[in-house]
Amino acid sequence: MRVKRLLRHPVTWGVLAFGAVALGVALYLFQPWRLFTTVEVNEALPVAGASASPGPEATRQGEPGEPGEPSGSAESAESAREPKVLATGTFVSHEHETEGRARVLELPDGSRVLRIEDLDTSDGPDLRVWLSDQPVKKGNAGWFNLDDGEHLELGELKGNRGNANYAVPAGADLGSLRSVTIWCKRFGVSFGAAALT
Repeated sequence: MRVKRLLRHPVTWGVLAFGAVALGVALYLFQPWRLFTTVEVNEALPVAGASASPGPEATRQGEPGEPGEPSGSAESAESAREPKVLATGTFVSHEHETEGRARVLELPDGSRVLRIEDLDTSDGPDLRVWLSDQPVKKGNAGWFNLDDGEHLELGELKGNRGNANYAVPAGADLGSLRSVTIWCKRFGVSFGAAALT
């Protein structure tokens, strides 16, 4: 009898309605199911937009010293198309356990790419890849400092596991942006970061 009376009371309905709204907001913000999801991505190492076919001199065959001798080996032509490593770093954990490596590559056409390799971190809401001018700090000290100064968003995190490439804008100052972070934009915390040296 007492339960029926309690259920009919307007305050009870108000509390239940408030609880339902609060639960809905909490589920939207925290997305707890993402603790159990994994998005794996495995992008290939980026290559420049250079012509894939070699020039006519590299395709002609001849005896050494004769006209038609290749001007250079195929190996040296291939290495000329390899990306140049500008900086590297290893991720340290912040808000969530994070492992992996980051490399800034310059392609033969002059464009630059941030490549994240062997990444393993938690999935989360609104994760972004940022370059920052702030130092990478280990542990709790590094959770919040990477947005204190200048930072540049390269895009949404493509996957919380694997290898992915992120284009670095031509005007980005890699002399000052010396760290990369997996940044949770919704809560303003770093999941993990790597100092680029």
